[in-house]
Amino acid sequence: MKINWNYIKGVLLIALVGFLYGFSNHKNNDVKVGEIDIEFEKGENLFMNYQMVNKMLIQNGKPIKNKAKSVIDLHKLESNLLSHPMVENAVIFLTVNGTLKTKIKQRTPIARVITNSESYYIDKQAKRMPLSVNHSERVLIVSGDIEDENFEEIHQLATTILNDDFLKKQIIGVEKMPNKEYILETRIGGQKIILGKIERLNEKFRNLESFYSKTMIDSTINNYTSINLKYNKQVVCTKEVEYGTQ
Repeated sequence: MKINWNYIKGVLLIALVGFLYGFSNHKNNDVKVGEIDIEFEKGENLFMNYQMVNKMLIQNGKPIKNKAKSVIDLHKLESNLLSHPMVENAVIFLTVNGTLKTKIKQRTPIARVITNSESYYIDKQAKRMPLSVNHSERVLIVSGDIEDENFEEIHQLATTILNDDFLKKQIIGVEKMPNKEYILETRIGGQKIILGKIERLNEKFRNLESFYSKTMIDSTINNYTSINLKYNKQVVCTKEVEYGTQ
């Protein structure tokens, strides 16, 4: 009977590869977590710090450093980080030599809400974000009676202001009134801008910019105490009343 050496060589090769793979995998699983490398996206370390993140990298209530790679639940560790209200996204992976790599994207606040009972941020995804002891972001200030159901319209208003160079420089505060209308606070002039409800924003702000362009040229901007944008296709202003003496 003729022996098929090519077949035997193939079987032996497969067995050798399987053995080497199993041996390598076994050795890899025995490697313990050594260094923990935490990286903040774009190198920013603002609202969170390394100690805060490190405290969340725990498994079964214990630190993961010096634990075998085989027992590390990367999915659970990522879930721990993603549950933090300052974290927008997180990725965790282990290197061959046992380094735990953690990449974190922090949330980006676009407005700060200040009420009688609390203060917090609203981020660019219209979600609540707590204040941080590590950093205070200079953003649009929003006051009044704010509920979670108002986040979407505040997000829309803040985003519209931030995307316009003129508005971003001029509007520094927003007040929500009990009738669900909004009043804007300006940096220059001190006029009260009555925006009304969050509707027709582009039209209202175009009217506002046209009004400012005209009144700044003829220096009449300081004659007004309020600028009302509520009405369709017009700007209604209130002039400062001067009282004479007798």
